[in-house]
Amino acid sequence: MIRGELSPAGTAMLFQLLRDGRPRTRAELSAETGLARSTVAERIDTLLSSGLLKFSDKANSTGGRPPTMFAFNPAARVVLAADIGATHAKLAVTDLAGEVLVQQDKVVDIADGPEVVLREVCERGRALLTQAGRDECDLLGVGIGLPGPVEHLSGKPTNPPIMPGWDGFDVPDFVRGELGAVTLVDNDVNIMALGEYRSHWSEYAHMIFVKIATGIGSGLISYGQLHRGSQGAAGDMGHVRVPYDTDVLCRCGNVGCLEAVASGAAIAAKLTEAGVPATNSADVVSLARNGSVPALQHIRQAGRDIGEVLAMAVSLFNPSVLAVGGALSLAGEHLIAGVREAVYQRSLPLATQNLRIVQSRSGDEAGVHGVAFMVIDHALAPSQVEALLSL
Repeated sequence: MIRGELSPAGTAMLFQLLRDGRPRTRAELSAETGLARSTVAERIDTLLSSGLLKFSDKANSTGGRPPTMFAFNPAARVVLAADIGATHAKLAVTDLAGEVLVQQDKVVDIADGPEVVLREVCERGRALLTQAGRDECDLLGVGIGLPGPVEHLSGKPTNPPIMPGWDGFDVPDFVRGELGAVTLVDNDVNIMALGEYRSHWSEYAHMIFVKIATGIGSGLISYGQLHRGSQGAAGDMGHVRVPYDTDVLCRCGNVGCLEAVASGAAIAAKLTEAGVPATNSADVVSLARNGSVPALQHIRQAGRDIGEVLAMAVSLFNPSVLAVGGALSLAGEHLIAGVREAVYQRSLPLATQNLRIVQSRSGDEAGVHGVAFMVIDHALAPSQVEALLSL
């Protein structure tokens, strides 16, 4: 039941009902909320004036003129989403339902530093807004994913290993100065997890998303929300030690990390050592697709190694879905088969009874969808809508 005075707070709460996209009449809203029809009518007028609500098709009539229906208006504002990697950035403008209106891939070098990279992202973002027929005043917020650890509350990268000059840089403040919009930042695996989940698996409460590329990481979805942990380090499975003796040195300084033995970079190094030249994940995938037996064998074993670590996570977290993405996942079923083999063998039957282990359905679109949903969820939360309606 929604109660309260005629206020932005009460109107914002009414709006939350309509965010599901289902059109409703004033009478239906009154019945759902327990509010008087006059109160509902005034709040609807406020939401119509803000653009967050729109008129929808007429309801079926039981006699006389059919009643007017109202629905969430995803076109009211737009979001700029940027998934920034080590050597590329995928940018998109989305509506408030997360649907991509326009997008662009851009070559960047994360090592150029935050000001160079972010200024380029902002310039390309302005161009995309123009292409979508919108301008900066339509921008509800900006979402950015970065290829390194991020303190989500502040939006500042924290000791990112492949991002020289980014440590502690105030990304939200810089972007807000360029575009004048609220900016949220998270690491790339978290946003991919959110994008994959909201686009394809939202009927499930718990999911693990694993990104396997140059490095290995995971994002955890619990009760439909990202679980970041107390320092934002939840899901950093790439630096869990594999369950067998190995002296392979990891870039973190430890030996035997999963990333050091099972990532795309690790497999490329093993293949090169065996006389099959490869420098990165893309080379490994290309070799696998062309039927290279050594590449397929290493990929299958990498899947088993990753599965051994995931088996512990499955027993602890008990997800319904385990989605595997990242560049190496494009090698096909050999990687997934190795993961399944280890997880189903090592995890308890109860934990795997209804577990689905699948390849990511979103592919390289997961990141931009994830940052868009991150911004939308923040900007359309009751307190934020209340502030928006008070302007």
